Amino acid sequence: MMLHLKVITPKKVVFEKEIESITLPSATGEITVLPKHVELLTLLKEGVVTIRSTKEEEYVSIGGGYMQTDGKNMHILVSRAYNQDEINEKRTQEALDKAKKILAETKDKKERDEALSTMRRSMLDMKLLGKLRERNPHNICYTT
Repeated sequence: MMLHLKVITPKKVVFEKEIESITLPSATGEITVLPKHVELLTLLKEGVVTIRSTKEEEYVSIGGGYMQTDGKNMHILVSRAYNQDEINEKRTQEALDKAKKILAETKDKKERDEALSTMRRSMLDMKLLGKLRERNPHNICYTT
């Protein structure tokens, strides 16, 4: 038996497929959901989601949101989600460096808040890229 997963942001459906399991960053800690899981609605925090299907393991970087499952279907509603193939390491590092510079130089609260948010997202994306490197250190293709 498989679990039908749909990851949705305000802009689009990012991911939809049949999976064997998923590990998510919930507000109370990391959880893994398998087919036939008891009904559950939980708050999600920013982090990296690990999705396992029969042939592969994939990663998605998410913003905060909610997850709901009935054991057959799972819906993840989040502020943002990037599949592992959508993350560009060079641009992510540039965004992280720019955010660090803004934090070091500005006193403006709005600019600092935006920089902190960018920094958090960039660090999550770098964590996802690190997981890809661990899994396959010699054959990674990065989006340019």
